[in-house]
Amino acid sequence: MEQKPLLLDIKHGFNFRDLGSYKTLDGRKIKKHKILRSANLAYLSERDVNYLEDYGLRYDVDFRSISEKEVEPDRISNNVHYHFNPVFSEDETRSTKKDQETRYKTYSKIKNAGFEDMLKAYKDIVLTDGAKKAYRQFFDLLLANDKENEALLFHCTAGKDRTGMGAVYLLTALGVDNKIIHQDYLASNIYTETVRAKKIADVSGMGPVMSANIKALFEVNEAYLNHALQLMKDNFGGINNYLHTELKLNEQEVSDLRKIYLTDK
Repeated sequence: MEQKPLLLDIKHGFNFRDLGSYKTLDGRKIKKHKILRSANLAYLSERDVNYLEDYGLRYDVDFRSISEKEVEPDRISNNVHYHFNPVFSEDETRSTKKDQETRYKTYSKIKNAGFEDMLKAYKDIVLTDGAKKAYRQFFDLLLANDKENEALLFHCTAGKDRTGMGAVYLLTALGVDNKIIHQDYLASNIYTETVRAKKIADVSGMGPVMSANIKALFEVNEAYLNHALQLMKDNFGGINNYLHTELKLNEQEVSDLRKIYLTDK
């Protein structure tokens, strides 16, 4: 049942994908040119900016922290509505150079420190009020994206964790099969490979413990997603209950989302 993501032709960015064509359990498909996910937009060329506008981009939802946004502001056209919607007050996924440098001492000595930090970040994605508020706002913007041939893009720095969980929530609400949801989540490892390899190479002289910890920060892992899903199951009865009770997504809104984003064709 594997379905490959639709990659966007972006020259100065990575992990840019269209969620269109994923199939739902009832046989429908997500429309193309409606919902996009990516890493940051700070280094887009003028050609990339124009490409996204021509592709239909009208909403840009930025899950990053204030500091991430200030260091690497998005490049978008004047016709795109920018929405700053931080999942964390600070970047708990440690994806920026500054965060990486401050943790070098710990990561050079303690095994699995990076992995444990990522589990904590996913716990906070699920349980903190700030993250819940951000993902509720995300759904409000998705519901506002109801015009034909207009697309919404959501992103963080690497497009893998905060963005990955946003995709998990949305694809679940749209009725996509769990196997496809997991495949889409794990696909970030393919499209962030070059960035991850460079980060690991930068610390290769600091020993295997450091390299393993940096690798854990700059990859997605089935264990991270399963940790988040288990937290939802243990605390709220599962992801569907979580969407309803914590993100306040009601049945009418789920129906509206499916009208906006799914097609029988």
